[in-house]
Amino acid sequence: MLAEQIHGFLKTFFKVTNCEITEEGPHYLTVQLTADIDKRIMNRPFYWQFIESTKAEPNPLKVTFITKKSEEQEIRGEYIHYGSMRMHQIFQATKELGSFVRMYQNEEGASLFPWIGANFKVSYHADQTKEMLFSLGINLIHGSVKSNFQDILNELDLTNEMPKNAYCLPYIVSPIRAIERLETAVENYIANDDMTWAEEARKRWKREQEILDHFYLGVEEKPKIYETEKKALEERFRPRIKMEIVSGGLFYLK
Repeated sequence: MLAEQIHGFLKTFFKVTNCEITEEGPHYLTVQLTADIDKRIMNRPFYWQFIESTKAEPNPLKVTFITKKSEEQEIRGEYIHYGSMRMHQIFQATKELGSFVRMYQNEEGASLFPWIGANFKVSYHADQTKEMLFSLGINLIHGSVKSNFQDILNELDLTNEMPKNAYCLPYIVSPIRAIERLETAVENYIANDDMTWAEEARKRWKREQEILDHFYLGVEEKPKIYETEKKALEERFRPRIKMEIVSGGLFYLK
């Protein structure tokens, strides 16, 4: 499921940022980047400094991003996953560009229902890291919640402009309240998730602390380096959970 989530997130990101998807398969996207997105995610500062200083014609990259590896697949490109630097750069670009959009299902003359959709990134941190993406949508009229909302959006023809003769129904649930409900849904998942990883991290932390203490056994006044190393162990092993919205939007859907 994670590969599909990444694929859907990338597809929406490139569509919203006006990057043309020139080819797509179940596990890859070939994208013609705009100059702005090339600057933000492709790590070519010297190239863009040269272009800007000489006023030369820019040539943004065309990149194939592979979202799931397959032995049968012969497509060549860059494998992208949650732990990859490229994915973090795309998350950062999403924040910088304004992660909240307004889009409409492209249906002329239709009555369109308002939905809030949000992609949440949940990170479990200790000496090891696990990241998950939750895509949820909530109807702003009757309050029903849909999981895998990004997958639903990917199947629709969406546009930034209201379709001709379409009517957008007014919402009853406020967008702020809707986001709070989605946050609560993710928090409930975390509360019921298996926390074995945290207990295992604490056990490793305890072992490392015992080893550190052994080196200073019998030393009444511990040196400053002891406190420094003790703090470093805490920063490395202390379990913590971070939840953030990486993108979202108001979607009017038939």
